[in-house]
Amino acid sequence: MIAASNITLRLGKKALFEDVNIKFTEGNCYGLIGANGAGKSTFLKILSGQLEPTNGDIIITPGQRLSFLQQDHFKYDEFTVLDTVIMGNQHLYDVMKEKDAIYMKEDFTDEDGIRASELEGEFAEMDGWNAESDAATLLNGLGIETDYHYSVMADLPGALKVKVLLAQALFGNPDILLLDEPTNHLDLDAIAWLEEFLINFENTVIVVSHDRYFLNKVCTHIADMDYGKIQLYAGNYDFWYESSQLIVRQMKEANKKKEEKIKELQEFISRFSANASKSKQATSRKRALEKIQLDEIKPSSRKYPYIDFRPQREIGNEVLTVDGISKTIDGVKVLDNISFIVGREDKIAFVGGNELAKTTLFKILAGEMEPDEGTYKWGITTSQAYFPKDNTEIFDTNDLIVDWLTTYSEIKDATYVRGFLGRMLFAGEDGVKKMRVLSGGEKVRVLLSRMMIQAANVLMFDEPTDHLDMESITALNNGMIKFPGVILFSCRDHQVVQTTANRIIEFLPDGSMIDKMTTYDEYLENDAMARKRTVYNMTVEDKDED
Repeated sequence: MIAASNITLRLGKKALFEDVNIKFTEGNCYGLIGANGAGKSTFLKILSGQLEPTNGDIIITPGQRLSFLQQDHFKYDEFTVLDTVIMGNQHLYDVMKEKDAIYMKEDFTDEDGIRASELEGEFAEMDGWNAESDAATLLNGLGIETDYHYSVMADLPGALKVKVLLAQALFGNPDILLLDEPTNHLDLDAIAWLEEFLINFENTVIVVSHDRYFLNKVCTHIADMDYGKIQLYAGNYDFWYESSQLIVRQMKEANKKKEEKIKELQEFISRFSANASKSKQATSRKRALEKIQLDEIKPSSRKYPYIDFRPQREIGNEVLTVDGISKTIDGVKVLDNISFIVGREDKIAFVGGNELAKTTLFKILAGEMEPDEGTYKWGITTSQAYFPKDNTEIFDTNDLIVDWLTTYSEIKDATYVRGFLGRMLFAGEDGVKKMRVLSGGEKVRVLLSRMMIQAANVLMFDEPTDHLDMESITALNNGMIKFPGVILFSCRDHQVVQTTANRIIEFLPDGSMIDKMTTYDEYLENDAMARKRTVYNMTVEDKDED
């Protein structure tokens, strides 16, 4: 159990939290949600002891071990991958290293033998002999191949480091597990594995995530952070949403009835207060009127952008033909003889762990990279808008947002362009911010503004939900569903893929692909069945050989 007792955190004169009281109990998974800037990550840091509150206490059941997802991707660069994971249980790791150091001594003394015996007993109690295999199981589950397990962390690409740090947080069955955006930079397969892990996890979990499907899958409770308070709801994200909306509706209906009663009493008092025969009744109604209190309904601090992609021209029957495209990068064949034809009603999700293949294909189709072999041809009625995964170069400029966006607009009018920015929550002076100073979420919203203003009939998205809050992801999801043109996209958000795509193309590790006309959930179900059949057939073959 972990609880917050009267937690207050002040940043200058502003109180981010005020007298927060909440208890998180064993066997439950709590989704901590709230608008950007509400303080979700800060609250996790207070719970983990990384940050001291201004007032209040954090109470943890004595003897329980707390683990949290590290955010410093360079902290363990000098350690091997396996050691980094095992350090999720720091005491176990320290015992293991002290024990190994004693055994490596050339002048092994009696005192060393006694100490080694003590350490061996402690090591066995903590199931230390299974530490490496347990760590390897976590790494394999997250898609980190065995070849990497003995590599030094400094040699790993950033995406793999994120997975290793997640494995570290999960290692050793912690009593309390704090996860801040654990699905960031994970592919859909790794997210699915993490979902199953957390569903089967029997201790306390508190997770911050912008992935609605993930929260629905793993959460037993939702802790909603708004206006410096935390309100606890039993159930998953969808249940929270329906419950919170129902509460607001009920309060509005109750207030409406109260307002009608107030009006009725005021009319009676006004009409009969001067009437001697009715004066007692008027006085009674005055007292009744004074007792009526309207419920205070605070508007949520959440803000939803308005995302609406409207193509300027209807798309024809010929959209895109990709014929035998291959591409090798740094000696690795990323795309191998890729061919497919896109129809005018296709919304294609590109899935699979081979993220470089997806990004490479998008760059080729956007004209930013040439294939080594093969060709592609866009239909004459098509126009394309592209959302790149890496936007570093785009925002390496001192241009103002409004000036940069105007260059992509046929209507060179600042008021017209500011309208698009306003829809994306760039109100007032925000529209004249410099491109270089924008946050990750702001950059994404600027690129989505560009896509809206381009009015293309083919949209290409390479991981558009990275850095977006839940409200923006919801708005983007709705915009993609409503779009009448063609969409080619990759996305880590399961719900976006499931509700948008009618066709799935999976890139395999060898650069080849699988192409199916289906929804994502149906694809996953069929894939799981195919894997079960493969395992069954292999088992039968083994028995036949015996």
